[in-house]
Amino acid sequence: MNSIPFVDLHLMHDQVAVEVAAGFERVLKNTSFVLGPEVDQFEADFAEFCRTARCVGVGNGTDALELALRAAGVGRGDEVILPANTFVATAEAVVRAGAAVVLADCDEDFLIDVQDAASRVTSRTRAVIPVHLYGQPAPVEQLRAAVGSGVVVVEDAAQAQGARRNGVRAGALGDVAATSFYPGKNLGAYGDAGAVVTSSDEIADGVLRLRNHGGVAKYEHSEVGVNSRMDSLQAVVLSAKLPHLDAWNSQRRAAAAYSDALLADVDGVVPPRVLPGNEHVFHLYVVRAPGRDRLVEHLHAHGVGAGVHYPAPVHLLPAFASYAWHQGDFATAEALAGEILSLPIFPGITPAQQERVVACLRDGLSRS
Repeated sequence: MNSIPFVDLHLMHDQVAVEVAAGFERVLKNTSFVLGPEVDQFEADFAEFCRTARCVGVGNGTDALELALRAAGVGRGDEVILPANTFVATAEAVVRAGAAVVLADCDEDFLIDVQDAASRVTSRTRAVIPVHLYGQPAPVEQLRAAVGSGVVVVEDAAQAQGARRNGVRAGALGDVAATSFYPGKNLGAYGDAGAVVTSSDEIADGVLRLRNHGGVAKYEHSEVGVNSRMDSLQAVVLSAKLPHLDAWNSQRRAAAAYSDALLADVDGVVPPRVLPGNEHVFHLYVVRAPGRDRLVEHLHAHGVGAGVHYPAPVHLLPAFASYAWHQGDFATAEALAGEILSLPIFPGITPAQQERVVACLRDGLSRS
């Protein structure tokens, strides 16, 4: 029996292979491998796609988040609020920017709990990071109103390229946003890459300096930066894929709707909910299910790709032990971490594949 991959990148690559090959040949001929015209073009196109004034390409999504924070003025002595249920990079970027991590719980839809976040604002709070987890935009406008106008809103949009809330693209909802183009993302490169998008010239110019050792001209360094410049070859890939992104996201939404229908009579499994006003892009299709760990083993044993994103909230990771958080501090995040199950979803997944996934899931539940 053929296996069903968790994600199949070949299907998207096949649609852009000719354009990518031509772009690679162009870069090799011009020998402009870092930044350069290919990156400039992608930055302009992605800013237009997001409906922001500026886009600055960087080396990866974690750098994008750190540099967005730093360019927005976040540093030593500041506090940054973020949800407990996120990938470690969100918290890691705050630490790398020199600030302190302040966690808030999440809600039942995996997004930051707005009221809990508001309750954690102090005189040291400089920024809040709504994470558009799994491809669903967080309620940024509610969060901004709750935390106050003096707090910078930095979107973690790494999983939400193309998503919309109330008609506004992810990336244009806050003051600045960071995204990742890791290969498995909805808009994925063929290696690491990331970007910062914003309509603030001050923040964008700050990221331009920080990504290039603290300066925009050779051997001029006005501040301590990093080496995080987008490669031209990655820009070629991203430029080739970008025109397809909305169509690919539509395929993801259609696949999610079909999975919802297939799961409608499966007792105990809770499909993801799309918030009113949101256009979800389903970077991941995450359900809640009892006996999750046994289900993952069962799916894998029968050739079905499945995953857990993420098995431990930030406050229970050893890397953050110095914060002295404890089990029970973020009850919803902890409860969800024990139940979440990511099922295969990608542009081009077939109804037959989805039917087999759900049949295997149903069989696993019957054995538990």
